[in-house]
Amino acid sequence: MAKQRQKKQRQTPRSRASAAQVLLNLQASGFVVTFLVLIVAGVVILSPTLRVLAEQQQEIAGLEAALAESEQQVVALEEQRERWKDPAFVETQARERLLFVYPGDITYLVIDDGEGIEDDAGIEISTEIVGASTDWRESLLASYLVAATTSQDYQAEITKAPGRIPSPDQESTP
Repeated sequence: MAKQRQKKQRQTPRSRASAAQVLLNLQASGFVVTFLVLIVAGVVILSPTLRVLAEQQQEIAGLEAALAESEQQVVALEEQRERWKDPAFVETQARERLLFVYPGDITYLVIDDGEGIEDDAGIEISTEIVGASTDWRESLLASYLVAATTSQDYQAEITKAPGRIPSPDQESTP
């Protein structure tokens, strides 16, 4: 039994040392927990500020892009203003936009140049070659014969009734 007491006495300082270690570990763990709580609190406190900072940075980038675009527009308008100071440019614009001409000039105005036709009109375009069903020579000859055999009375009808113009397919009535 004496040997057991000696073992207990020997274990007592060891057990005291291990208890001290546990307390030190707890203190260290308490320090870590306190440090982590402070970090989380800092993130919670700073996150709205950081969000506002990020939004402001995005807004600044957008405003800088708008400023660069505005500067390009200013440069383009200044170039256009310089062009309008040139008499040759002004003359060209007047001739194109306002259809001004010099005396003796002959101009042609195309009325239906196909600008009003939409590309996506819903009409299917065939990829196959289609032959014409009429002979153009016969159409030309028929047109010539109608024009050659039309009487002067046809012209008189047109002048009498200016609101009604017969089509070329209709025959003139005497």
